[in-house]
Amino acid sequence: MAHGRFERRRPIVDPNLIPLIDVSLILVIIFMVLTPVLVQHQLTVRLPSSTQGAPGDSDSTVSVQIDARGNITLDGRPVRLQVLESELALKLGKSSQKTVLVQSDKVVPVERIVQVLDVAKKLGVGKLGLGVISAAER
Repeated sequence: MAHGRFERRRPIVDPNLIPLIDVSLILVIIFMVLTPVLVQHQLTVRLPSSTQGAPGDSDSTVSVQIDARGNITLDGRPVRLQVLESELALKLGKSSQKTVLVQSDKVVPVERIVQVLDVAKKLGVGKLGLGVISAAER
């Protein structure tokens, strides 16, 4: 019995990593949710307005945006017109059910929009669409 009384207790030196991992995963989820929202707010595309229109299915839609200076972004990532076909092919994959939605600023020449639509049609997309802002969203 005396042996146990003089035995030194060792301090616990193993840190508990579970709370650290939980906080890290929560931060990752928050950043994953907020990043597309922040990128969308930074784009400066003034869409033309329309009184008719219905929102598309975001899972099967690939968004191509053209700003007032003619710069093209594919789902929030800037791309050049020369590489748009290869980047769009990667996004679409082999699915012909996907929709390409072209959102362009009001001042973009129609020729630039047609160039983007031609690239999408060449890849054989299921549907092509032009993005507008509805009267209710203005």
